[in-house]
Amino acid sequence: MDPDVRAMLTKLFTVSHPNTVGQVCIDCAVNPPKPGDPSYATFTSEREGILVSLAERAQLVTDAFNSIPGVQCNEVQGSMFAFPRLDLPAKLISQAKRLGQEPDYFYASQLLEHTGVFVVPGSGFGQKPGTFHFR
Repeated sequence: MDPDVRAMLTKLFTVSHPNTVGQVCIDCAVNPPKPGDPSYATFTSEREGILVSLAERAQLVTDAFNSIPGVQCNEVQGSMFAFPRLDLPAKLISQAKRLGQEPDYFYASQLLEHTGVFVVPGSGFGQKPGTFHFR
């Protein structure tokens, strides 16, 4: 092990820091192996495998939402968060308003109550007025 790295790890382990292992892992994430480093090929291969897997799952999520009538979802990019748009029936919107609830909140509440599926209403994320979403 590089003497400077050993000195830094010794310092980290002897001083009271929260989650030292997490700090070391973050350092590895933000300072990955570079071309020529012994672990560069392994790192690159593993990273590409993870990115391909995430892209496939993101596409699966997008396709699944878009297959549901009344739901449109932009392609999931950059994270695994989708923000599908709901075409809510006028009757549901008026019922929600009668109850003093945002329509997407009402939809999310009914979804949870009737199916056990939990989603977060989009009204908490600054959605465009007149549109309804969930996460």
